[in-house]
Amino acid sequence: MNVRTVAVLGAGTMGRGIAVVSVLGGFKTYLQDPSASALEAAGSRVSAALEAGAASGTFPDADAAAARERLHLEKDLDDAVKDADLVIEAAPEDIALKTRIFQELDRLAKPGAILATNTSSLSITEMAAVTKRAPDVVGMHFFNPVWKMKLLEVVRGLDTSDAAIETATEAGRQMGKECVTVRESPGFVTTRINAMIGNEAFYMLQEGVASARDIDKALKLGLNHPMGPFELVDLVGLDVRLAILKHLHRTLGDKFRPCPLMEQYVAAGRLGRKMGRGVYEYATT
Repeated sequence: MNVRTVAVLGAGTMGRGIAVVSVLGGFKTYLQDPSASALEAAGSRVSAALEAGAASGTFPDADAAAARERLHLEKDLDDAVKDADLVIEAAPEDIALKTRIFQELDRLAKPGAILATNTSSLSITEMAAVTKRAPDVVGMHFFNPVWKMKLLEVVRGLDTSDAAIETATEAGRQMGKECVTVRESPGFVTTRINAMIGNEAFYMLQEGVASARDIDKALKLGLNHPMGPFELVDLVGLDVRLAILKHLHRTLGDKFRPCPLMEQYVAAGRLGRKMGRGVYEYATT
């Protein structure tokens, strides 16, 4: 399928990031969220990201202006998806929520539209099962910040068709991504490995092996990681990482048992940058 119109569902961090790369890829893009305030904030942040890219020389000013014109903010789900060739769901990592959304998409999206989820760990097959179009359901796992991270994991569920994989991959390439195809498995590739590294870092911190800053420094300088595990978990959100670990623990066993110190941080509300405090503290102004 030749994708011309994309609908992105959810105006949070991932949704607005996907909207940025979608408009830059030349797609007419509907960013949908039931919250008017969330949409307004997302529209401002998309514009800011485009302006920053133009200012840094990543793309010309004219490209940024044209890209912004391709963005349409929409509260109503029906209006956002009815003409979309590709729908990308970017709701929170809650399987009950996502399956409800896919039931609605099955009813509202046009025949032949590709229905994608941006999940980092949940089952594409389970989401597809609540629709009558399982071959058209695929995973498109983007990474934060979306306009800077090059990778896109294109995930095949049990019944995902080759055509859906090809369409999602080509759309990803137009969005500037390098794509890898992954068979559905808990955590896919990157989330599974990242969760284990981050969890082990917390165990090391709990055991007093080294400070958080020294563990981060060691992995950046010794293993050439662009970010340390604690810097990364503060960016992603400790609550998000803990939820993923609990899912991996249930599905893959004890090697993914969450570190008690991480659970303690989450219980204390130390969720990362979004709260001003996680492993590290951040200015909130």
